[in-house]
Amino acid sequence: MNISAKTEYACVAMIELAALYESGEPVRVRELAATHGIPVNFLTQILLQLKGAGMVQSTRGSTGGYRLARDPSEISIYDIHRVIEGDNDQPCGALQKPTPAAAALKSLCCEAAAAQREILSSATLADMAEKAGSTVEDMFYI
Repeated sequence: MNISAKTEYACVAMIELAALYESGEPVRVRELAATHGIPVNFLTQILLQLKGAGMVQSTRGSTGGYRLARDPSEISIYDIHRVIEGDNDQPCGALQKPTPAAAALKSLCCEAAAAQREILSSATLADMAEKAGSTVEDMFYI
């Protein structure tokens, strides 16, 4: 599966916000950007797009920043993907040449797209934050 850098950055930022959700405190864009190596201006654009979709809230001021607008268990990776990439739930495209081989290939591609949607829809930010936290805890340094 290929995802754009924009979608990857959006997901990484949202997973970070999910990990910090219980604190209720907003996270500054600069902190998110520095932690994950994302250009600040690009991350700001992404967060504004997610805010427009009702996924994050922002607070202005010196103690301001962004936080999730909903519980992390209510937001899936597919939800984020749809906001960033647009709603591409189109049927798997038209056949260039309507032959049996092309139809078989199209069918396979449609199945793969459906499986991808299902997997991304079942992965919530809460799941991903937990997985990311356990990965960090499992790491050790010599």
